[in-house]
Amino acid sequence: MSGASATDPSALGDDDRTVARGGGDPAARGRGDTAARGDGEVLDLLRRRRAEGSRPGTRSDPHTLALVVGGGGMRGAYAGGMVHALEDAGLADGFDVVYGSSAGAYVGTALVLGHGADAARIFVDDMADRDFIDPRRFGTRNPVVSLDHLLEHILVHSKPTDWQSLVESPVPLRVVLTHAGDLQPHVFTGLPHGDDWKRAMRATAAIPLLTGPPVRIDGESWIDGSVGDPLPVARALEDGATHVLALMTRTVAELTRHDPGARAPLWARSLDRIAPGLGRMTQDVARHGESLALITDAAHPGREGAHLLTIAPTRSAGVRGLTTDPERVREATRIGREAVTSALRSPVG
Repeated sequence: MSGASATDPSALGDDDRTVARGGGDPAARGRGDTAARGDGEVLDLLRRRRAEGSRPGTRSDPHTLALVVGGGGMRGAYAGGMVHALEDAGLADGFDVVYGSSAGAYVGTALVLGHGADAARIFVDDMADRDFIDPRRFGTRNPVVSLDHLLEHILVHSKPTDWQSLVESPVPLRVVLTHAGDLQPHVFTGLPHGDDWKRAMRATAAIPLLTGPPVRIDGESWIDGSVGDPLPVARALEDGATHVLALMTRTVAELTRHDPGARAPLWARSLDRIAPGLGRMTQDVARHGESLALITDAAHPGREGAHLLTIAPTRSAGVRGLTTDPERVREATRIGREAVTSALRSPVG
Protein backbone atom coordinates (compact mmCIF):
# COMPACT_ATOMS: atom_id res chain seq x y z
CA MET A 1 0.00 0.00 0.00
CA SER A 2 1.00 3.62 -0.14
CA GLY A 3 2.72 5.58 2.61
CA ALA A 4 -0.60 6.35 4.36
CA SER A 5 -1.37 4.21 7.39
CA ALA A 6 -3.90 1.38 6.96
CA THR A 7 -5.75 2.80 9.96
CA ASP A 8 -5.93 6.30 8.46
CA PRO A 9 -9.18 7.12 6.59
CA SER A 10 -7.15 9.32 4.24
CA ALA A 11 -5.67 6.13 2.81
CA LEU A 12 -8.97 5.63 0.97
CA GLY A 13 -9.37 7.24 -2.43
CA ASP A 14 -12.67 8.66 -3.69
CA ASP A 15 -13.54 5.48 -5.57
CA ASP A 16 -12.84 3.34 -2.54
CA ARG A 17 -14.92 5.55 -0.25
CA THR A 18 -17.82 5.17 -2.66
CA VAL A 19 -17.45 1.40 -2.81
CA ALA A 20 -17.30 1.25 1.00
CA ARG A 21 -20.65 3.04 1.04
CA GLY A 22 -22.07 0.43 -1.31
CA GLY A 23 -22.05 2.29 -4.62
CA GLY A 24 -19.74 3.45 -7.37
CA ASP A 25 -18.16 1.87 -10.38
CA PRO A 26 -17.66 -1.88 -9.87
CA ALA A 27 -14.38 -1.56 -11.74
CA ALA A 28 -13.11 0.53 -8.86
CA ARG A 29 -13.19 -2.55 -6.70
CA GLY A 30 -9.93 -3.66 -8.24
CA ARG A 31 -8.16 -0.36 -7.56
CA GLY A 32 -6.70 1.04 -4.37
CA ASP A 33 -6.10 -0.84 -1.16
CA THR A 34 -9.26 -0.24 0.82
CA ALA A 35 -10.02 -2.94 3.35
CA ALA A 36 -13.83 -2.88 3.18
CA ARG A 37 -15.82 -3.42 0.01
CA GLY A 38 -19.56 -3.64 -0.32
CA ASP A 39 -22.49 -2.30 1.65
CA GLY A 40 -21.74 -0.09 4.65
CA GLU A 41 -25.16 -0.95 6.13
CA VAL A 42 -23.53 -4.08 7.58
CA LEU A 43 -21.23 -2.01 9.81
CA ASP A 44 -24.05 0.42 10.55
CA LEU A 45 -26.15 -2.45 11.92
CA LEU A 46 -23.25 -3.59 14.09
CA ARG A 47 -22.85 -0.07 15.44
CA ARG A 48 -26.57 0.29 16.17
CA ARG A 49 -26.60 -2.98 18.04
CA ARG A 50 -23.56 -1.97 20.06
CA ALA A 51 -25.18 1.38 20.97
CA GLU A 52 -28.38 -0.40 22.07
CA GLY A 53 -26.53 -3.02 24.07
CA SER A 54 -28.23 -5.64 21.88
CA ARG A 55 -27.29 -9.22 22.56
CA PRO A 56 -27.93 -12.48 20.68
CA GLY A 57 -31.43 -13.78 21.25
CA THR A 58 -32.77 -10.43 22.49
CA ARG A 59 -32.66 -8.28 19.36
CA SER A 60 -34.96 -5.31 18.84
CA ASP A 61 -34.48 -5.44 15.05
CA PRO A 62 -35.70 -8.10 12.59
CA HIS A 63 -32.33 -8.66 10.89
CA THR A 64 -30.03 -11.68 10.82
CA LEU A 65 -26.37 -10.72 10.70
CA ALA A 66 -23.97 -13.50 9.75
CA LEU A 67 -20.19 -13.50 10.15
CA VAL A 68 -18.40 -15.62 7.54
CA VAL A 69 -14.72 -16.33 8.22
CA GLY A 70 -12.35 -17.43 5.50
CA GLY A 71 -9.77 -20.12 6.12
CA GLY A 72 -6.57 -21.19 4.40
CA GLY A 73 -4.33 -22.73 7.04
CA MET A 74 -1.93 -20.17 8.51
CA ARG A 75 -3.56 -17.47 6.40
CA GLY A 76 -6.18 -17.61 9.12
CA ALA A 77 -3.86 -15.25 11.02
CA TYR A 78 -5.34 -12.38 9.02
CA ALA A 79 -8.86 -13.35 10.11
CA GLY A 80 -7.63 -13.87 13.67
CA GLY A 81 -6.45 -10.26 13.74
CA MET A 82 -9.78 -9.13 12.31
CA VAL A 83 -11.82 -10.96 14.95
CA HIS A 84 -9.57 -9.56 17.68
CA ALA A 85 -10.30 -6.05 16.37
CA LEU A 86 -14.05 -6.69 16.18
CA GLU A 87 -14.08 -7.86 19.79
CA ASP A 88 -11.97 -4.90 20.93
CA ALA A 89 -14.43 -2.58 19.20
CA GLY A 90 -17.30 -4.09 21.19
CA LEU A 91 -18.96 -5.56 18.10
CA ALA A 92 -18.69 -9.29 18.80
CA ASP A 93 -22.18 -9.48 20.32
CA GLY A 94 -23.67 -8.04 17.14
CA PHE A 95 -23.61 -11.30 15.18
CA ASP A 96 -26.47 -13.80 15.08
CA VAL A 97 -24.67 -16.71 13.43
CA VAL A 98 -21.07 -17.56 12.49
CA TYR A 99 -19.89 -19.66 9.53
CA GLY A 100 -16.41 -21.02 8.93
CA SER A 101 -14.40 -23.59 7.02
CA SER A 102 -11.04 -25.00 8.10
CA ALA A 103 -9.03 -22.32 9.94
CA GLY A 104 -12.02 -20.02 9.60
CA ALA A 105 -14.06 -22.36 11.78
CA TYR A 106 -11.45 -22.11 14.56
CA VAL A 107 -11.33 -18.31 14.32
CA GLY A 108 -15.13 -18.21 14.32
CA THR A 109 -15.20 -20.42 17.40
CA ALA A 110 -12.98 -17.93 19.23
CA LEU A 111 -15.44 -15.12 18.52
CA VAL A 112 -18.46 -17.18 19.57
CA LEU A 113 -16.77 -18.12 22.86
CA GLY A 114 -15.50 -14.60 23.60
CA HIS A 115 -11.83 -15.39 22.93
CA GLY A 116 -11.24 -12.80 20.21
CA ALA A 117 -7.73 -11.94 21.38
CA ASP A 118 -6.75 -15.60 21.30
CA ALA A 119 -7.98 -15.81 17.71
CA ALA A 120 -4.94 -13.76 16.75
CA ARG A 121 -2.44 -14.86 19.39
CA ILE A 122 -2.80 -18.58 18.76
CA PHE A 123 -1.26 -18.27 15.31
CA VAL A 124 1.85 -16.50 16.61
CA ASP A 125 2.19 -18.11 20.04
CA ASP A 126 1.38 -21.69 19.18
CA MET A 127 0.83 -22.50 15.50
CA ALA A 128 3.91 -20.88 13.93
CA ASP A 129 5.90 -23.76 15.31
CA ARG A 130 7.32 -27.02 13.97
CA ASP A 131 5.46 -29.01 16.61
CA PHE A 132 2.33 -28.05 14.66
CA ILE A 133 3.60 -27.70 11.08
CA ASP A 134 6.77 -29.31 9.79
CA PRO A 135 7.08 -29.91 6.02
CA ARG A 136 10.04 -32.22 6.72
CA ARG A 137 7.49 -34.78 7.90
CA PHE A 138 6.01 -35.08 4.40
CA GLY A 139 6.30 -38.67 3.23
CA THR A 140 6.90 -40.00 6.74
CA ARG A 141 4.45 -41.67 9.12
CA ASN A 142 3.95 -38.37 10.92
CA PRO A 143 1.61 -35.71 9.47
CA VAL A 144 2.99 -32.43 8.17
CA VAL A 145 0.24 -30.66 10.12
CA SER A 146 -0.41 -32.17 13.56
CA LEU A 147 -4.07 -31.81 14.45
CA ASP A 148 -3.31 -33.86 17.55
CA HIS A 149 -0.96 -31.12 18.73
CA LEU A 150 -3.57 -28.47 17.98
CA LEU A 151 -6.53 -30.20 19.61
CA GLU A 152 -4.84 -32.07 22.46
CA HIS A 153 -2.14 -29.59 23.46
CA ILE A 154 -2.66 -26.05 22.16
CA LEU A 155 -6.42 -25.94 22.71
CA VAL A 156 -6.11 -27.72 26.06
CA HIS A 157 -3.10 -26.10 27.73
CA SER A 158 -2.15 -22.89 25.89
CA LYS A 159 -5.50 -21.59 24.62
CA PRO A 160 -8.08 -23.72 26.51
CA THR A 161 -11.29 -24.22 24.58
CA ASP A 162 -14.47 -25.55 26.17
CA TRP A 163 -16.18 -27.32 23.29
CA GLN A 164 -19.27 -27.90 25.41
CA SER A 165 -19.82 -24.13 25.42
CA LEU A 166 -20.65 -24.35 21.72
CA VAL A 167 -23.63 -26.53 22.62
CA GLU A 168 -24.96 -23.82 24.91
CA SER A 169 -24.00 -20.76 22.85
CA PRO A 170 -26.83 -18.37 21.84
CA VAL A 171 -24.89 -17.73 18.61
CA PRO A 172 -24.89 -20.87 16.45
CA LEU A 173 -21.62 -21.92 14.87
CA ARG A 174 -21.99 -23.48 11.43
CA VAL A 175 -18.90 -25.42 10.39
CA VAL A 176 -18.39 -26.60 6.83
CA LEU A 177 -17.02 -30.10 6.22
CA THR A 178 -16.38 -31.72 2.85
CA HIS A 179 -17.56 -35.28 2.21
CA ALA A 180 -14.53 -37.31 1.21
CA GLY A 181 -16.53 -39.38 -1.26
CA ASP A 182 -18.06 -36.76 -3.53
CA LEU A 183 -16.18 -33.63 -2.34
CA GLN A 184 -19.46 -31.86 -1.62
CA PRO A 185 -19.68 -29.40 1.32
CA HIS A 186 -22.03 -29.93 4.25
CA VAL A 187 -22.76 -27.77 7.29
CA PHE A 188 -22.48 -29.21 10.79
CA THR A 189 -24.32 -27.23 13.47
CA GLY A 190 -26.39 -27.79 16.60
CA LEU A 191 -24.22 -30.72 17.71
CA PRO A 192 -25.37 -32.15 21.05
CA HIS A 193 -22.04 -32.73 22.82
CA GLY A 194 -18.68 -31.01 23.14
CA ASP A 195 -16.89 -34.11 21.88
CA ASP A 196 -19.01 -33.96 18.71
CA TRP A 197 -17.87 -30.39 18.14
CA LYS A 198 -14.25 -31.32 18.71
CA ARG A 199 -14.47 -34.10 16.14
CA ALA A 200 -16.17 -31.82 13.61
CA MET A 201 -13.41 -29.27 14.11
CA ARG A 202 -10.80 -31.94 13.43
CA ALA A 203 -12.65 -32.89 10.26
CA THR A 204 -12.93 -29.36 8.88
CA ALA A 205 -9.13 -29.08 8.97
CA ALA A 206 -8.31 -32.58 7.71
CA ILE A 207 -6.41 -32.81 4.42
CA PRO A 208 -5.12 -36.27 3.44
CA LEU A 209 -1.32 -36.45 3.21
CA LEU A 210 -0.95 -33.28 5.30
CA THR A 211 -2.93 -34.08 8.46
CA GLY A 212 -3.64 -37.79 8.18
CA PRO A 213 -6.68 -39.74 6.95
CA PRO A 214 -10.22 -38.34 6.65
CA VAL A 215 -12.17 -38.09 9.90
CA ARG A 216 -15.00 -40.56 10.42
CA ILE A 217 -18.29 -39.17 11.71
CA ASP A 218 -21.44 -41.31 11.79
CA GLY A 219 -19.93 -43.82 9.40
CA GLU A 220 -18.93 -41.21 6.79
CA SER A 221 -15.50 -39.81 5.93
CA TRP A 222 -14.96 -36.04 6.07
CA ILE A 223 -12.15 -33.69 5.09
CA ASP A 224 -11.26 -29.98 5.14
CA GLY A 225 -14.35 -27.81 4.71
CA SER A 226 -12.58 -25.27 2.54
CA VAL A 227 -12.09 -27.91 -0.15
CA GLY A 228 -15.83 -27.74 -0.83
CA ASP A 229 -16.69 -24.21 0.33
CA PRO A 230 -13.79 -21.94 1.37
CA LEU A 231 -15.95 -18.88 2.11
CA PRO A 232 -19.59 -19.87 2.74
CA VAL A 233 -21.15 -16.50 1.95
CA ALA A 234 -23.71 -18.02 -0.44
CA ARG A 235 -24.66 -20.54 2.23
CA ALA A 236 -25.27 -17.76 4.76
CA LEU A 237 -27.52 -15.94 2.32
CA GLU A 238 -29.40 -19.12 1.44
CA ASP A 239 -29.99 -19.70 5.17
CA GLY A 240 -31.73 -16.34 5.43
CA ALA A 241 -29.05 -13.86 6.51
CA THR A 242 -30.09 -10.29 5.74
CA HIS A 243 -26.61 -8.92 6.43
CA VAL A 244 -23.27 -10.69 5.94
CA LEU A 245 -19.78 -9.63 6.99
CA ALA A 246 -17.14 -11.78 5.28
CA LEU A 247 -13.57 -11.79 6.57
CA MET A 248 -11.09 -12.62 3.82
CA THR A 249 -7.66 -14.11 4.36
CA ARG A 250 -6.22 -13.06 1.01
CA THR A 251 -5.86 -9.68 -0.64
CA VAL A 252 -8.13 -8.92 -3.56
CA ALA A 253 -5.09 -9.09 -5.86
CA GLU A 254 -4.23 -12.57 -4.60
CA LEU A 255 -7.77 -13.79 -5.17
CA THR A 256 -8.08 -12.39 -8.68
CA ARG A 257 -4.59 -13.27 -9.89
CA HIS A 258 -4.57 -16.71 -11.44
CA ASP A 259 -2.03 -18.46 -13.61
CA PRO A 260 -3.78 -21.53 -15.03
CA GLY A 261 -0.42 -22.89 -16.08
CA ALA A 262 1.11 -22.69 -12.62
CA ARG A 263 2.33 -26.04 -11.35
CA ALA A 264 0.58 -27.32 -8.25
CA PRO A 265 2.77 -28.25 -5.26
CA LEU A 266 3.81 -31.87 -4.76
CA TRP A 267 1.30 -32.54 -1.98
CA ALA A 268 -1.58 -31.25 -4.16
CA ARG A 269 -0.49 -33.42 -7.10
CA SER A 270 -0.30 -36.39 -4.73
CA LEU A 271 -3.87 -35.69 -3.59
CA ASP A 272 -5.04 -35.81 -7.20
CA ARG A 273 -3.60 -39.32 -7.46
CA ILE A 274 -5.65 -40.36 -4.43
CA ALA A 275 -8.87 -38.69 -5.58
CA PRO A 276 -8.95 -37.01 -9.00
CA GLY A 277 -9.79 -33.33 -8.60
CA LEU A 278 -9.03 -33.13 -4.88
CA GLY A 279 -5.61 -31.55 -5.31
CA ARG A 280 -6.99 -28.93 -7.70
CA MET A 281 -9.82 -28.11 -5.30
CA THR A 282 -7.36 -27.46 -2.47
CA GLN A 283 -5.69 -24.73 -4.52
CA ASP A 284 -6.63 -21.18 -3.58
CA VAL A 285 -8.14 -19.55 -6.64
CA ALA A 286 -9.82 -22.69 -7.94
CA ARG A 287 -11.88 -22.84 -4.74
CA HIS A 288 -12.96 -19.20 -4.63
CA GLY A 289 -14.61 -18.68 -8.01
CA GLU A 290 -18.23 -18.85 -6.89
CA SER A 291 -17.64 -16.75 -3.77
CA LEU A 292 -15.70 -14.13 -5.73
CA ALA A 293 -18.55 -13.69 -8.22
CA LEU A 294 -21.03 -13.22 -5.39
CA ILE A 295 -18.78 -10.83 -3.48
CA THR A 296 -17.74 -8.59 -6.37
CA ASP A 297 -21.07 -8.32 -8.24
CA ALA A 298 -23.61 -6.15 -6.41
CA ALA A 299 -26.28 -7.31 -8.90
CA HIS A 300 -25.58 -11.02 -8.38
CA PRO A 301 -28.92 -12.88 -8.15
CA GLY A 302 -27.66 -14.76 -5.11
CA ARG A 303 -27.77 -11.59 -3.04
CA GLU A 304 -31.52 -10.99 -3.42
CA GLY A 305 -31.43 -7.66 -1.62
CA ALA A 306 -29.18 -8.75 1.23
CA HIS A 307 -26.43 -6.47 2.53
CA LEU A 308 -22.93 -7.86 2.00
CA LEU A 309 -19.62 -6.39 3.14
CA THR A 310 -16.18 -7.95 2.87
CA ILE A 311 -13.05 -6.99 4.77
CA ALA A 312 -9.78 -8.15 3.24
CA PRO A 313 -6.10 -7.59 4.03
CA THR A 314 -4.82 -4.45 2.33
CA ARG A 315 -1.42 -5.99 1.76
CA SER A 316 0.26 -9.36 2.04
CA ALA A 317 2.55 -10.49 4.84
CA GLY A 318 3.77 -13.35 2.68
CA VAL A 319 1.87 -15.91 4.76
CA ARG A 320 0.67 -19.05 3.01
CA GLY A 321 -1.09 -22.14 4.24
CA LEU A 322 1.95 -23.77 5.85
CA THR A 323 3.98 -20.69 6.84
CA THR A 324 5.70 -20.96 10.23
CA ASP A 325 7.83 -17.79 10.18
CA PRO A 326 6.57 -16.10 13.37
CA GLU A 327 7.38 -12.57 12.18
CA ARG A 328 5.38 -13.00 9.00
CA VAL A 329 2.50 -14.56 10.91
CA ARG A 330 2.58 -11.75 13.49
CA GLU A 331 2.50 -9.21 10.68
CA ALA A 332 -0.54 -10.98 9.19
CA THR A 333 -2.43 -10.56 12.46
CA ARG A 334 -1.47 -6.86 12.51
CA ILE A 335 -2.69 -6.42 8.95
CA GLY A 336 -5.97 -8.11 9.87
CA ARG A 337 -6.47 -5.78 12.83
CA GLU A 338 -5.63 -2.76 10.67
CA ALA A 339 -8.15 -3.86 8.03
CA VAL A 340 -11.02 -3.85 10.52
CA THR A 341 -9.86 -0.61 12.15
CA SER A 342 -9.69 1.04 8.73
CA ALA A 343 -13.16 -0.22 7.81
CA LEU A 344 -14.66 1.09 11.04
CA ARG A 345 -13.08 4.54 10.58
CA SER A 346 -14.06 4.89 6.93
CA PRO A 347 -17.23 6.79 6.02
CA VAL A 348 -20.16 4.48 5.39
CA GLY A 349 -23.70 5.26 4.38
